[in-house]
Amino acid sequence: MNGALMDGNNNGVTHYTWHLSLRLDRPVEGCTLRPHAYMYSKKMDDSKDMNLTNSSSSKVMMRQTPPAHEFHYRWLRGPKQDSCAYRQCPRRKSFSPHDWSRFALKGGCSIQCISQRSSLNRAIFCNTTCFKLAWKTQHNTINMSDLSLDNISVHSSASGNGLSGNRYGQNNSTASVPFIDMDEEEWEEEISNDYVYLPHEEDVGRKLKLEAMAVSLATGEVLMSRAVKTDIVLSKAPTPKKLSFVTVKNAGGGGGARFRVVTYNILAEIYATQQQYPHCDFWALNWEYRFHNILRELTDSGGDVICLQEVQADHYDNYLYLALNDLGYEGVFKSKTRDAMGMVGKIDGCAIFWKRAKFHLIESYSIEFNDLAQRQCQAIGLNPNSKEAVAYLSRLSRDNVAQLVVLELVQTQFSSRSRNESIKQICIANTHLYSHKDFPDVKLWQTWQLLQELESFVMARASNLPLMICGDLNSTPDTAVYDLLGRRVVDHRHPDVNLTSNDDSIPSVLPDSRSLTHSFVLGSVYSTVMGNEPPFTNYTVNFKGVLDYMWYSVQFLRPLSTRPIPDETEITKYGEALPSTMNSSDHIMLIADMQL
Repeated sequence: MNGALMDGNNNGVTHYTWHLSLRLDRPVEGCTLRPHAYMYSKKMDDSKDMNLTNSSSSKVMMRQTPPAHEFHYRWLRGPKQDSCAYRQCPRRKSFSPHDWSRFALKGGCSIQCISQRSSLNRAIFCNTTCFKLAWKTQHNTINMSDLSLDNISVHSSASGNGLSGNRYGQNNSTASVPFIDMDEEEWEEEISNDYVYLPHEEDVGRKLKLEAMAVSLATGEVLMSRAVKTDIVLSKAPTPKKLSFVTVKNAGGGGGARFRVVTYNILAEIYATQQQYPHCDFWALNWEYRFHNILRELTDSGGDVICLQEVQADHYDNYLYLALNDLGYEGVFKSKTRDAMGMVGKIDGCAIFWKRAKFHLIESYSIEFNDLAQRQCQAIGLNPNSKEAVAYLSRLSRDNVAQLVVLELVQTQFSSRSRNESIKQICIANTHLYSHKDFPDVKLWQTWQLLQELESFVMARASNLPLMICGDLNSTPDTAVYDLLGRRVVDHRHPDVNLTSNDDSIPSVLPDSRSLTHSFVLGSVYSTVMGNEPPFTNYTVNFKGVLDYMWYSVQFLRPLSTRPIPDETEITKYGEALPSTMNSSDHIMLIADMQL
């Protein structure tokens, strides 16, 4: 919607139009809809635009910038309607997000037949496949050669392709579709006048309409108005298939208290872009949709301790902490040390949650690897102003962080074994190491520094304090990071410690390989229980492999069981890769039952 205005009087040379932008995301049951509405002015560049000043929607004004205003909203619900005219289409009865994804529609988009010679005239189909199948059954005798774009009208839907002129379907949610407009009386069911709207079960299978008016704060005048319609409201995503835990032998034996630990990289919104994940529907990357899937996963996990990575700061405050606190958890958050990407809160970090009924917090400590790099630079005697120090810090300062918490059991159950009788506390470390594949030395350095910090932290408190290290280490099992954690040593011939021998431009940041060690005896939880690491914990188009781990102190903890990773058949049932309509992160949650 636009209105025209002129800068100055009729003799002025600069003219402007006002515009009202209004957009909605794809509506899904239980996911809050927030309109994206704003007014702006635009300079009129040619004589054709000047005709807008004489149109019925135009306004001639003496100012370029729209006056201060607020938006008034009116939400309406459309009637039930067939989603596809092809009678054997599964989407006639199902509004599951899985059935309406671009993957399920095989890239097709909604279309309407406009051939007046056909009995299918004005019939709407969810994609071209259903249209072609229905065309074979239509009453008139028309050759299949007549099946062309001349007989269909394209409906911008949740699935963009060449027909809709949008590769990724980003305009799916608000496009006006004149050829399927309902009569005005069919939109008379007003459902809300609030800014936001929460679709519920009654909305599923219907379309919504939003009317927005920009109203002057000074005069109350309606400056501009606009209405948009959504695609069909989808139902909540079904609960994923339950996977049985794999249990080690003699897991039912005696011992100390048992608890469940979860680690999960939930994919921050700032990274969940259509450019990064073009295989995933735009609406399925929306945080509101993904949050409900992620929260369902966390709730179903039953974790007593939950370690999360790529937690966006504003989402921790406004979504995760509030939701998990209501479920009986307490938590702490640590953001990365770089500046926010845009608005306040647009930065990710790590979060640890624990069940209040199981644990209470004794101590919390954060590690900033940038600070450790500064400290290490001084420790090895580099002049802070030297080129060597600048190169050293530039290589290592990657803004990554780690969290440490000491938790104490609220109710303890100990066996008669003397070594466990006094163990009431556990130290949990949560981290997300640097991600770039060309920086294995930085990941190894971060791991080494984390272990050194843990040695100082744990040993200063109790020699028998159990330890777990969880997180996204961005390192596969063939890396030096894995060797250092599990074997306490790194072979001096490992390529991760020999980068500088092949490239003089890379500064040396690692000590002699003999110094890359630690005093913990650590085991990988999944490798211990399953016999090997999973085939993958990160499943994207360009990479499939293990990046996420749970490590534990062998002397004081015993893994009892783990939840296996879904196989590829189950993952690719909903999309080419992760994330998808079912799994809202590109990582897979790890869950383990542990015993003191």
